[in-house]
Amino acid sequence: MALLRTHHTRIRMHPKLTFWSIYPLSLLFVFHLFLVAYINSSYMERFVSAEGVGALYTIGSALAVLGFLFFSHALKAVGNVRLTLILALIDFASLVILGATDQRATAIVAFTTFITVNPLLFLNIDIFSEALIGTNESKTGSRRGFTLALMSLAAVLSPLLMGYLVDGTDNLQIVYFASAGVFVFFILFLLFKFRDFVDPEYDLFQIRKSLRNMWLESDVRNVMFAHLLLQMFFAFTVIYIPLYLATEMGFKWDQISYMVAFALVAYLIFEWPIGIIADKFIGEKEIMALGFVVLSVSVSWITFLDTVALIPWMVLLFITRTGAAMVESTTEGYFFKHTDGSDADTIGFFRLLRPLSNIFGALLGSVALLYLPFNYIFLVLGLILASGIYFTHKLIDTK
Repeated sequence: MALLRTHHTRIRMHPKLTFWSIYPLSLLFVFHLFLVAYINSSYMERFVSAEGVGALYTIGSALAVLGFLFFSHALKAVGNVRLTLILALIDFASLVILGATDQRATAIVAFTTFITVNPLLFLNIDIFSEALIGTNESKTGSRRGFTLALMSLAAVLSPLLMGYLVDGTDNLQIVYFASAGVFVFFILFLLFKFRDFVDPEYDLFQIRKSLRNMWLESDVRNVMFAHLLLQMFFAFTVIYIPLYLATEMGFKWDQISYMVAFALVAYLIFEWPIGIIADKFIGEKEIMALGFVVLSVSVSWITFLDTVALIPWMVLLFITRTGAAMVESTTEGYFFKHTDGSDADTIGFFRLLRPLSNIFGALLGSVALLYLPFNYIFLVLGLILASGIYFTHKLIDTK
């Protein structure tokens, strides 16, 4: 983690606080986040236009980037447990307000706040993870893989619960209350399980050093650009694809929940085997390039699929996530093979790509909607994703 010192740090904690505590913390966080992730854009369209929804994501993500730059100062001031608790209470309040309010200004402020704090909470969990692993790096891969598997499982199950709660209606407020209810358990688990967490020494994040290091290493630079493109796709999947399915294609939210859950199964099926194949057989480059081909073609095809039958949409969205799984597994694997603990600032910038990509993805969709019919914005995204093949071609393969 870029904010932790790279030299050995002695961390004295209660013996019951082990890395296993990260698993329920991560599971609860991702479950609460994905409960509302795919309804946010449609719900907020009750208060602003589709272009306005993209603008809110842009503002919230920009504030998250700004928060990241000052994050290490806050860690030094209050520690990770207190900072996580503060952000979690803000997150909880935002969800309750979104479920309860019918006032435009209140909803906009609550939603923007929610988009801002969640990337920072990801960082809090990351800090707990790295601190609890300590110097025992021999199990980092397996622990990281199991954590990602749990997150993927939560991402699959949460849309199904969302569909059950909505049950063919437009009552999306209940989902925000449910998400807040799940997050209560996150807060309680944090308070009771992590109260004995002892903060390590934190380094200040240096944005100039991160940019310089990234630009000088061509392989790191190119894989970062590839990962940024992938994160832009992720931004579209939570902002514009559900909005398009609900408002333009006329699908009910229980139907959309089935589509999303089925599509996300691709991560459970493919990411771990892809990582093994890349490690032992052919390296990341070929799989990454094929992933971008699959991703760009399948995303572009959303433009032309005009049926209201459920199965074709489920298959198409599953294919988009298959391409995304190929790119995600290989970009992360390639990046971390080219960095180590001494590259803390470079790793820090890699983690900053998530909120940055939300800015670019939200802006791209908003601008495209000003000039194009809704379905054509996916063709634009597909063409941009195809540029990932160029960045992949520039990489020196690990095999």
